[in-house]
Amino acid sequence: MKFSLCCELNYLVRRDTTMILNIEAQRVEGQTIAQETFSVIPDVPSETHATIETSNRYRRLLLRPGEYAIRYEARVETSPQLNLPGSVDEVPVAQLPLDVMSYLFSSRYCESEELGRFAWRRFGDLPQGHSRVAAVCDWIRDNVDYLEGSSDGKTTAVDTFATRAGVCRDFAHLGITFCRALGIPARFVSAYGWKLEPQDFHAVFEAYLAGRWYVFDPTRLSPPEGVVRIGVGRDAADTAFATFFGDLQSQPKVIRVDSLPDPVAAPGERAVSLSAI
Repeated sequence: MKFSLCCELNYLVRRDTTMILNIEAQRVEGQTIAQETFSVIPDVPSETHATIETSNRYRRLLLRPGEYAIRYEARVETSPQLNLPGSVDEVPVAQLPLDVMSYLFSSRYCESEELGRFAWRRFGDLPQGHSRVAAVCDWIRDNVDYLEGSSDGKTTAVDTFATRAGVCRDFAHLGITFCRALGIPARFVSAYGWKLEPQDFHAVFEAYLAGRWYVFDPTRLSPPEGVVRIGVGRDAADTAFATFFGDLQSQPKVIRVDSLPDPVAAPGERAVSLSAI
C-alpha cells in the first residue's frame, strides 16, 4: 500500500525553546520511505537521531522567539502481512524473546497490575490468540465513549477504565494494559492513520503474537492496514510527537494522509502485522 503524508505544525515561540519532534515515518521492515522532506519556516538547523531499539526518529531544534511553521511530507509504501486470525496464536511467556519482555510490564500510563483481576475475569477464559486481543478491542469500543476533551496528558488506563471515556491514545493504553495483564506483550504505536476523520495524529497498539507484532485499533477509526508507523514504545510517554523545553503556544496543525491509489479492501476478517521487530 502506498501513502502520501503531510504534517504541518505551527507555533508561536515566546522565548528560546528546545523542541524534540517525533513526526517522521519509521524506516523499518515492511515500511519503506520513497521520498520525504522536512522544512522549517523560517529556516533553523536541526539534529536527527534514530534509536536502535525502536527505530523511532527524533529531531531536535532550537527555536528563537517568533512564529514557525514546521512541515514534513513523505511518500511511504507499506507491506502489511495479512493472516487468518485463527492462525495467530499467543506465545507463552516462557517462550517469549527476551527483547519483547519489557512490553509485559506496567508503565507510566498502563498500570496492568491494577486492572489484572478484571482482565482475567473478563477475558481469561476466551480462546487464546488474535481473537482474544480482538475481544479486548471490542470490549473497549463497546464500553468506552470516544469523547474529545475527556482526557489529558495525565490520564492513565486506570482513569479511562473508571470514566469510560477517552480518545485514541486512551483506547490504546487500555488495550495495552489488558493485554499485559493477560501475559501478552503489547506496545503503543503513534501513527498516521488513513481514513481518519478528522485527520490528525493517531494512536493504536501492537500485540506480540505468533512471533510478530500485530496491530489493533480499538477506536475502529482507521483500518489496521492503513497505519503508517511513526513511533513505538511502552506507552505515549515514549512516543510524543512534540516535546518542548521553553515557552511556546501551539497553533492549529494540519495532517493529511492519502492512499496512492485507493486500495481495494481485503475481504473478510484478517490479522494485520506491520512489522516483525
